[in-house]
Amino acid sequence: MKTRITELLGCEYPIIQGGMAWVAEHTLASAVSNAGGIGLIAGGNAPIDYLREQIRLCKEKTSKPFGVNIMLMSPNADDLSQLCIDEGVKVITTGAGNPGKYMAAWKEAGIKVMPVVPSVALAKRMEKSGADAVIAEGTESGGHIGENTTMCLVPQVADAVEIPVIAAGGIADGRGMAAAFMLGAEGVQIGTRFLASEECQIHPTFKELVIKAKDTDNIVTGRYTGHPCRNIKTKFAKKLAAGEKDGTLSPEEFEQLTVGALRRAVVEGDVESGSFLCGAVSGMINDIKPCADIVREINEGAEKLLKL
Repeated sequence: MKTRITELLGCEYPIIQGGMAWVAEHTLASAVSNAGGIGLIAGGNAPIDYLREQIRLCKEKTSKPFGVNIMLMSPNADDLSQLCIDEGVKVITTGAGNPGKYMAAWKEAGIKVMPVVPSVALAKRMEKSGADAVIAEGTESGGHIGENTTMCLVPQVADAVEIPVIAAGGIADGRGMAAAFMLGAEGVQIGTRFLASEECQIHPTFKELVIKAKDTDNIVTGRYTGHPCRNIKTKFAKKLAAGEKDGTLSPEEFEQLTVGALRRAVVEGDVESGSFLCGAVSGMINDIKPCADIVREINEGAEKLLKL
C-alpha cells in the first residue's frame, strides 16, 4: 500500500506507532520500523541524556526510519528539539502545543514534521506553519484526548488541508485502517494495539489488562482539570472518576493522586495507584504478537478490504 505517507517517510507501510509516554522506547520503536512502519520514541519529560541513549540504541537496532514524539508543553521541549536535529532523527510528531518556533530549524535539518491535532482549526494552522502531514486523533485514543470522534474528525480534516492526513484513535486492525482510508486518511497511527506486542516493554500486568479488557472497560478521567485521559477501568480509575463527579476530589487533589501514576502502571504494574492509559479499542485486542505480525496483518487486512 503506497500513499503520500509512505513516500514522505520512506516506509513500507503507512502505519505509525503512537508516541506513548513511558511506553514508546527504542525496543518497540525499532521493532515497528523493522516491520515496515514508523516507530516512535516518546520524549515526554524524560532527561535528555536518556533520550539521546534511546535514539542511539534505536539506530543500532534498525537502519529504517523512526521518529520521536515531542510534547511541546514539556520543560525539555527546547532541548529535545535540538537533540533530534543533532542525532539526525528523520521524523518528529508533536502534541500539546504549536511547534511553529521549531519548524524552520527542523525543516532545515530535513526532518518530517507531523503534529497531532484534535480539530480542523489546528490542522489548518499546522499546515500553514509548514507541517508535512497532520495526525487527526479522535477521542477514542488512549491517554490525553480531545472530544471529537475519529469518524467525524478525519474527513473534516482531510477536506480542510492539502497535506496528507494520518488517522488515529480506535484503530487496531485492517478494518479500522480501511475505514480510515475511506474517510480520507493516507496513513494510520496506532498505539493501543502495540501495547499487546511482544516487544513492548510495559509491565506484564498492563498487557494482561489490555488483552482481558471488554468493550466497556475504559473510562475518561480528569475532564475538570482540563487534561482528560482515557484509561483502562481499574478501581483506581473509577475512584478518580467518582471523586470528579461527586466533588469529593478537588482538581488539585486529583492532580496529586495522579502524579507519577503512568509510571506506576507501566513500570510497576501497580493496579492500586497506577493509570493504565489505553484506547477504547482495547476490547478487540485478545492476544500478544510480535510487531511484525501486527503490522503485516493490519496492512494486509486493509488491502483486502480496499481491494488494492
